[in-house]
Amino acid sequence: MVRHQDKTSPVEPPPDLQGEEATALVNADRRRGRGARSNVTGRFETDARAEFDDGWESLGELDAFKTEVFEDAAKSVISRNDSPDVSFGSSINPYRGCEHGCIYCYARPSHCYLGHSAGLDFETKLYAKTHAAALLEREFAKPSYQPETIALGGNTDPYQPIERSRRITRSILEVLARTQHPVGIITKSALVARDIDILKPMAELGLAKVAVSITTLDRRVARAMEPRAATPAKRLETVRRLSDAGIPVTVMVAPIVPGLTDHEIEGILEAARSAGARDAGYVLLRLPLEIKDLIREWLHEEFPDRADRVISLLRSMHGGRDYTPEFGLRQRGNGPYATQIAARFRLAKTRLSLGESRLSLRNDLFLRPGGRGQQLELL
Repeated sequence: MVRHQDKTSPVEPPPDLQGEEATALVNADRRRGRGARSNVTGRFETDARAEFDDGWESLGELDAFKTEVFEDAAKSVISRNDSPDVSFGSSINPYRGCEHGCIYCYARPSHCYLGHSAGLDFETKLYAKTHAAALLEREFAKPSYQPETIALGGNTDPYQPIERSRRITRSILEVLARTQHPVGIITKSALVARDIDILKPMAELGLAKVAVSITTLDRRVARAMEPRAATPAKRLETVRRLSDAGIPVTVMVAPIVPGLTDHEIEGILEAARSAGARDAGYVLLRLPLEIKDLIREWLHEEFPDRADRVISLLRSMHGGRDYTPEFGLRQRGNGPYATQIAARFRLAKTRLSLGESRLSLRNDLFLRPGGRGQQLELL
């Protein structure tokens, strides 16, 4: 049964449904294979929805959450960023929402701007920017455009499962390759290896690099935390395949979950180095907006023995709060535990000779579309 209530007041279950039966968690069968445990209404909506069992087993009649893909009628495709603690100024996200279902994803709250939930909606209601490649080429053709490295996938994964059929990311890479424009890819998917035929010649010109996210080497933890992403072993294999092709690879230990995955820092970096990674970086788990509740639900169901410790450690790194939004602190935290993590990471990188030289991609080879006999593509 679905209960509607005005958003100005919190959703409360009926008096006779207090306790465990009043939980906001979605029935396990309906969310099988997904990351989030709930689907609380987005923060911008005037009405809130909450599920509860009315005793008539009505929840059992509801269908399981299925992936839906909508067309995103975007008019531009490049997003600009001026955050001082983010390494790129321009990015392209071929999709909104992400079927990987990573419970920690910092992009989840952005789905609320579309009228959806940051919970299960984020991983089941996806938006595809079908005309992204044509829009990008049009942007590049402007006389005012100045090339700088574009991050492909700064918000959601450009190689999430629907890319296999949609191929929007590949079409964007084709434009980048044709115009000799620098690109840095961020992904946790093995599908990126499909595009080695494009990335290899770009890398030879100093135009491409890839960052692969590896949060844990524990297959069970990864399955629970990132249910539809590649396994840790597949990600390491992907690092090796990219590296063997001459494509520079950075491994991102992101996010580090204190009390759950932080003991794996050295092991992940060692495995990454053995697979051919040249550099590594990390980000601590962040709990802005809806994520703080989603993470708590997930922890108490998947790791009840460690849930309180994880939250306690996170709060100790944010001045007793769930999250510190200030630049410089939001991704690394502060305090003794944060300092210890930073020191361990730095020492491990030094020991493994990771990041000895920072790779800068070239901007001077750019070929503006429409010049030198090139013709613009039409939508």
